[in-house]
Amino acid sequence: MKTIDELLADGVAGKRVFVRADLNVPLDGTTITDDGRIRAVLPTVKALAEAGARVVVASHLGRPKGAPDPAFSLAPAAARLGELLGADVAFATDTVGESAQAVVAGLADGQVAVIENLRFNAGETSKDDAERGAFAEQLAALADVYVGDGFGAVHRKHASVFDLPKQLPHYAGHLIATEVGVLKKLTEDVQRPYVVALGGAKVSDKLAVIDQLLGKADRLLIGGGMAYTFLKAKGHEVGQSLLQEDQIPVVKEYMERAEKNGVELVLPVDVLAATDFPDLKTKAPANPTTVAADAIPADKEGLDIGPETRKLYASKLADAATVFWNGPMGVFEHPDYAEGTKAVAQALIDAPGFTVVGGGDSAAAVRTLGFDENAFGHISTGGGASLEYLEGKTLPGLAALED
Repeated sequence: MKTIDELLADGVAGKRVFVRADLNVPLDGTTITDDGRIRAVLPTVKALAEAGARVVVASHLGRPKGAPDPAFSLAPAAARLGELLGADVAFATDTVGESAQAVVAGLADGQVAVIENLRFNAGETSKDDAERGAFAEQLAALADVYVGDGFGAVHRKHASVFDLPKQLPHYAGHLIATEVGVLKKLTEDVQRPYVVALGGAKVSDKLAVIDQLLGKADRLLIGGGMAYTFLKAKGHEVGQSLLQEDQIPVVKEYMERAEKNGVELVLPVDVLAATDFPDLKTKAPANPTTVAADAIPADKEGLDIGPETRKLYASKLADAATVFWNGPMGVFEHPDYAEGTKAVAQALIDAPGFTVVGGGDSAAAVRTLGFDENAFGHISTGGGASLEYLEGKTLPGLAALED
């Protein structure tokens, strides 16, 4: 995989460089609530602009249905990119039409433009190779060189991620090079003890990565909504807690494999439970009850790991040489259910080894809960991409850059 360093060494002054970024930021109306993904692509965009390239930044945002939708416009992201760069960033109101062509044609050396949400064009996400390829050809007409730096999208076989790099000289940006380097530390020559903390709502989302980790990790700490399927598989009642009953046979098999392989699989010993899901808008007091994990009342649902589990998980992370964490321990968006996620985040900071926050809600939680991002070894920008890499899957966007 050639990197942006090689591209810069060859010289990019006057060249149109298409940067496939991941500007898929959360929005409250037109207000960006977390600009982490924009900041992550800054080193690549800055380096290209300072070297005299004419930089064309492209991304998706949300899930529009192949047509323009103002709710998913990249205009706020373009404005924020300009603020962070300290320079004007031009914005094209379409992807490959008159506006995009005019904006790109108007760029001078060292200037940056953002084109509108790629998913406003049905060709971006099409399952039809010809339709995707046709859109990629239109995008290729806007550029001389391709730089892939949208790590959060590399697990998608989309036109701008998979087809476009085949049509232009292609390089990995700083972010993708960093992300791949980090993931290799989690899969090749891993420093031990290797501890993985997994949370989030659905156990089905994590089964494939658990399957792989049962042969690699030393300890697996399970929290979040997915923990209740594990507890049920152990024969415990889980009340109204989130449960994927159809996954219980697989979970039982994984628990047996963990024991056979000598992998320590750690489940909550207590949880915070309540009869009502908390109001995440008003953050009204929730008044949860702490109960043993094997004694959740029939009318309550578990919404966070309890104080004894927080201590337990912190102790299991205390000697870790390598840590990967993906998924919050509870409904961290509400202050009454944030302590479990806070405890795991703090335990990563306190751990002596290399710590990786695996993107998605975990990365959002770190920022929302006020932690210093620099206190972690690495915070990934792509939860889904990170998990699929750890599952051993071939990621289309990385494969396209390696050709």
